Amino acid sequence: MEYCKICGQPTISYEHPRFDMIFHECLSCEFIFKDKKNYISKHEELKKYEEHHNSEENIGYVNFLNNFLDAAVYPFIQSGKALDFGSGPNPVLAKLLAKNQMFDVDIYDLYYAPDPVYKNQTYDLITSTEVIEHLRDPIEVFRFFHKHLKPDGYLSLMTLFHPKDKTLFFEWFYIRDETHVSFYTSKTIRRIAENMGFEWIDSNEYRYAVLKKSI
Repeated sequence: MEYCKICGQPTISYEHPRFDMIFHECLSCEFIFKDKKNYISKHEELKKYEEHHNSEENIGYVNFLNNFLDAAVYPFIQSGKALDFGSGPNPVLAKLLAKNQMFDVDIYDLYYAPDPVYKNQTYDLITSTEVIEHLRDPIEVFRFFHKHLKPDGYLSLMTLFHPKDKTLFFEWFYIRDETHVSFYTSKTIRRIAENMGFEWIDSNEYRYAVLKKSI
């Protein structure tokens, strides 16, 4: 029996009908996570990330990030000290946030910017785009977010929420990425918020969620 990494409730487990994958699903908070047997090594994970080619020259990627900022950041906060968590090899989002001196931005990435610049720091804004699906222990990282946000600071997250239909889930491209191990819905993020001292602010129920640290 596997227990939910978010809320601690018992999960149901099942295999993918075609691929060698085992999933554990929490019926309480809707969190789904891959079994440990599907984890790849850190070396293999880094090799997968090296296949990504996201840069400022990629107009589609820049527009993608600007759409996220327009929906999940700027309506709530327009300036301050920010941390981009999981910035990647080319921190395009951080550069967009810093444009026109709107935000003073620090970056952190396990592989590409591992210096713990966040030590003894708190932030008005933390962004994390296409990161939380990679987390094997999401709660540990959400504790980090809470610790390093100022009171009333904002946490803006991007990840694709999973379809709440098993047939669609099995066909979903997101699960085929070997580095993706954790899958959420807005209900999952709401449960995290309730349990960890965040206020639920906004979501499009599809790709992003915005939380605020409670005072």
